[in-house]
Amino acid sequence: MTQLRDLPVEEARARMLGAVSPGVPELILLDRHALGRVLAEPIAAVRDQPPFDASAMDGYAVPLEGVWTAGFQLIGESAAGRPYAGAAPRAGETVRVFTGASVPEGCAVVVQERASRESDHVRFEGAPPSIGAHVRARGGDFRRGEILLPAGVRLDAWRLALAASAGRGEALVFPQPRVAILSTGEEIVRAGAADPSDAQIFDSNGPALSTLIAQWGGRPVPLDAVRDSQAAILAALDGVAAELIVTVGGASVGDYDLVKPALAKLGLELLVETIRLRPGKPTWFGTLPNGQRVLGLPGNPASGLVAAELFLRPLLAAWQGVDPAFPLEHARLAEPLEATGPREHWMRARLVSQADGSVSAHTFPDQDSSLVSVFAAADALVRRPAGAPALASGEVVEMLRLKRL
Repeated sequence: MTQLRDLPVEEARARMLGAVSPGVPELILLDRHALGRVLAEPIAAVRDQPPFDASAMDGYAVPLEGVWTAGFQLIGESAAGRPYAGAAPRAGETVRVFTGASVPEGCAVVVQERASRESDHVRFEGAPPSIGAHVRARGGDFRRGEILLPAGVRLDAWRLALAASAGRGEALVFPQPRVAILSTGEEIVRAGAADPSDAQIFDSNGPALSTLIAQWGGRPVPLDAVRDSQAAILAALDGVAAELIVTVGGASVGDYDLVKPALAKLGLELLVETIRLRPGKPTWFGTLPNGQRVLGLPGNPASGLVAAELFLRPLLAAWQGVDPAFPLEHARLAEPLEATGPREHWMRARLVSQADGSVSAHTFPDQDSSLVSVFAAADALVRRPAGAPALASGEVVEMLRLKRL
């Protein structure tokens, strides 16, 4: 029988990732709602950029061949979008050019600060220009057919600018997974709700997860929190349109932990039941017969958010065709740490940059899984392997940066 409980973090993540794959690519316009989407095809240039030899300065185009003289006859003008259409200038002739305009063949540019003009006669100070002076060569940025963006990259403003400059108005991208978020518990009320009782707490997990899902490229589908009732849980999830359901709370084994028993009635197949993780041991994952995946997160805020960083983020990446691995960085401990127990421990920490370029990690003394304020102040999660020995201050540890906006 396959073991489902007390799995190492890496094995649990691998089981989850094995259950997801990118969706069918869709064609979108790159000037509308493309930010954050992931390319399902490479972007290649449809022409050279720039498509002509372009002037980098305001000035005068002069031929490189012929005798350099002080005086030149002005024979035309080249402006951005309105190129000079006549024959290329010969010795003693010049064309007025502006920044971004086409430069006639065989010419360099003399900046206007070196020129004095009277009617159609121009005089230049100094020596003749060198080959290519103040000219942006055709194809100097990229050439037609060159792959500029590979499949699997996420589009940001700079990559969209590159795609647009390459002449691409649309592209195939992977679909964004829809993620339904369901918080459970008699004590949970929506932030801003009027007159909560002393026995109730505001839902911090829902807003945090909605924001993280959007930040990681998914489409959050927030659901109203429900009480501890199998019937209420099933009613909330009935017909919900989402590829992934994330439940918050009800993930352990208490009398009121009813999410898994409720979903068992829908045919839930568990792949992960508990994880050798601190905080976040009750995190679980399974599949439903209708193809939906379900990630169960603990209700304690720190537990749920640590588990979201370690499992939800890579799941959303894999769904969008992105490498789900996240590289860990290194930092030096600012304070000593005790040995860890049998579970892998991810500790919230504040990072400080040092004068020598290194980074020190100050782990918060109180790592209680209920503390939202500590997570809000943290810059990173310091990873301590299961069974790790005590560490002295100054020793190097692995850490995962928390990406702030």
